[in-house]
Amino acid sequence: MATMSNFSWMNQFVDMRKEWETFMRRLSLTPNVLEVAKKVRVGATPAEAVFKLDKLQLLQYKTDTQQQFSTPTLVVFALINRPYILDLKPGKSVVAHFVNQGFDTYNLDWGIPTDSDSHLGMEDYVERYYDTVVEKVRERSGCDKINILGYCMGGSMSAMYASLYPEKIKNLIMLAAPVDWSSRDHLLAKWLDKEYFDVDKLIDVHGNAPADLLQSSFELLKPVSNYVEKYVKFYEKMEDEKFLEDFFAMEAWLNDNIPVAGEMFREFVKYCMQENRLIKGELKIGDRLVDLKKITCPVLNITAENDHLVPCGLSRPFNDAIGSTDHKWVNLKAGHIGLAVGSRAHRELWPEATSWLAERSDKL
Repeated sequence: MATMSNFSWMNQFVDMRKEWETFMRRLSLTPNVLEVAKKVRVGATPAEAVFKLDKLQLLQYKTDTQQQFSTPTLVVFALINRPYILDLKPGKSVVAHFVNQGFDTYNLDWGIPTDSDSHLGMEDYVERYYDTVVEKVRERSGCDKINILGYCMGGSMSAMYASLYPEKIKNLIMLAAPVDWSSRDHLLAKWLDKEYFDVDKLIDVHGNAPADLLQSSFELLKPVSNYVEKYVKFYEKMEDEKFLEDFFAMEAWLNDNIPVAGEMFREFVKYCMQENRLIKGELKIGDRLVDLKKITCPVLNITAENDHLVPCGLSRPFNDAIGSTDHKWVNLKAGHIGLAVGSRAHRELWPEATSWLAERSDKL
């Protein structure tokens, strides 16, 4: 008669055999997984480069959808990573929502800085590059004012620009955009505290902020998620081709890292993240003071409830700091990147955001 210990051993053997069979079945899928990885393409919406200056280019999205609004919309992403996260793939494209709503939509691709660009600072990016691109969009559209969607650091820069050139901005959408670094409770703020992080020494040594340093730093903000959970989920869902397509598209973007021009990184870290000059009204770009009260256009401020990179507290104070009386705050249950690629964002957030913009834009 079998003892309880024998039954226990037999159960363990059966479980081990099942796990082994599962492993071998998934291992046999490797050729298919590699084929899916090869087929994945990022960038869902056809676009044409209509202007270039130094490393940057201005992309205009082409579509068969009839244009409904004369007010054009310019998307401005951060200087870190590439801007196609907002147009990643069909079904996960923020740009598609604006294009399908009838907006003439542009994307500012900052390009990839080289060693020769290490001297470029805030004045170069905001006063020269940003303003030149806005002027080009105004010229092409024939409109005096344009819509801006600024994501993350691109939103911070958009706030700076809108305060310096309020006469050129029709509406401003801030997406997970930090403006107030007074809270030091989140991990990134602790790492960048001037007591521990010498940004001058980093840039003096490297010239530009190294891409691999930036990538590894962001990954270490959530090490278990980025180094363990992600790959466990990949293993468990190797038989799901749609999951694989989404996974490899995201991996393509996450690993498409670029450096940040040295002086720009130095000034942004020192003046904004360490000294918090932007929200205090003490930030100067060139010889001009950035005064957020001069932003009087309608503002939609979007944050992510589970954002580990830009917690809501870094973005929410923007509405109280500006001069506009038409402003709205939307907080979505999502993460920082989930605002761009998450299913809930595309189901709930972007239809609402484009409707908000449509109500405040000039129709043809």
